Amino acid sequence: MALRALYTAATGMTAQTVGIDVIANNLANVNTTAFKRQQVNFQDLLYQEQQQAGSTGGDTSIPSGLHVGLGTKVVSTNRVFTQGSMIITDRPFDLAVQGRGFFKVKLPSSVGGGYGYTRAGDFSRDQNGDLATPGGYKLEPSISIPAESTWVSVRRDGTVVSGTPDDTAGTEVGQIQLSTFINPEGLLAHGQNLFLETEASGSPTDQAAGEGGVGEVQQGALESSNVEVVKELVSMIEAQRAFEINSQVIQTSNEALQVVANLIRF
Repeated sequence: MALRALYTAATGMTAQTVGIDVIANNLANVNTTAFKRQQVNFQDLLYQEQQQAGSTGGDTSIPSGLHVGLGTKVVSTNRVFTQGSMIITDRPFDLAVQGRGFFKVKLPSSVGGGYGYTRAGDFSRDQNGDLATPGGYKLEPSISIPAESTWVSVRRDGTVVSGTPDDTAGTEVGQIQLSTFINPEGLLAHGQNLFLETEASGSPTDQAAGEGGVGEVQQGALESSNVEVVKELVSMIEAQRAFEINSQVIQTSNEALQVVANLIRF
């Protein structure tokens, strides 16, 4: 029995270690633009059935049976896509999504090609005037700002207008589209604030901002991380205490085995 408890407690320590790792990543990204926190989901393991519920013995029926569990494991990590707070930057190419949509960017062949999806709207103009992420990935569909433009306005529906001091009305240069997924939690985190489409996420639906509930675009603002430091610290304390309790179980099991070993000597 003590030997089984050793392995059961070990699964608890392993699972809590993963939980602490996830919390550490959340806290490390507390100031990362549009970062979405993760939560860990645990699942119990197999049970040893020593007596089946409902089995009979003579004229009686056992109501509950006897089952001994074998521990726990981490079954998944969920990405929590709640809206982060808006930080006003007044920078013309800083864009934030108010809603559930993602910006779509074109990935170069050097990283596998295809498209990436991001909530981080800290765009800049590249050498060709195209809006791109800090990693150089261009917004899709491409939005090119003319070199002679001195001002840029992005409306809530994603329409981008640029002009000069002599052109107060401006000229429309494109419209930002947002992508949505049936299951955003199924997206693959790629790093650099990017997510990739997977079979679990489903195919993206691309729409103009403001349509179909995809959200609106706010210029001169960035979405902050949705990590709440106090909650993460509480979760970390819970995980730490659970880890310590499981380690105590291992020590107790070891002491019980030591007693048995001492009995053998007699």
